[in-house]
Amino acid sequence: MIAVRRIAAATMLAALAGISAPSAYAAAPATDDAPFLKAIHQGNLAEIAAGLSARKNATAACVKTVGAVLVRDHRKLDVDVKALASKLHVTLSPSPSAAQEKTMTAVQSQVGSSAYNTAWLTTETTSHEETLALIDRETATGGNAEVKAAARAARPVVAKHLELIRACEARVKRS
Repeated sequence: MIAVRRIAAATMLAALAGISAPSAYAAAPATDDAPFLKAIHQGNLAEIAAGLSARKNATAACVKTVGAVLVRDHRKLDVDVKALASKLHVTLSPSPSAAQEKTMTAVQSQVGSSAYNTAWLTTETTSHEETLALIDRETATGGNAEVKAAARAARPVVAKHLELIRACEARVKRS
C-alpha cells in the first residue's frame, strides 16, 4: 500500500513538473539569446547617442538626416528589445558598452571639423554591418522563437540604415 502511494505521489509530481517545465522554459532565454538582447540594446543606445550627435554636430545635411532616422528607429527598436528582455528576465545595461563609448568619444573629438562627417559615417557603416551579422547569427542559431522573430523584424530596419549611410557617404565624398 505504501509503495502504491509513493508511485502515485511520484506520478503526480512528474505530471506537475511536466506542466510547469514548458512554461518555465518558454520564459527563460536560451544561453545564446540573453547576450544577443544585451548587445542589441547597447547597440540601440549607442545609435541613439550617435544620431543625436549627428543632428547637433554634422555639417553635411545627409548626416543630420541619417542621424535623425537612427534616433527615431533605434528608439522604436529598443522599446521592443526592452519589453522582450523584461519578459525573459534579462537584465540590460543602462549604457552603451565601453568599446561603443570609446568609439563615440573618438568621433566626438572630430566635432567642428569636416572630419566629423567622415568619422561618423565610417563608424556607422561598421556598426550597422556588425549589427546585421549579429542579427543573422541570432536568426540562424538563437534558441528562443520570440527573440529570433524580433531579430528578423529588426533586420530590414538596420539594412535600410546601412543603405542610407552608404548613400550619404557617397554624397559626402563627392562634395
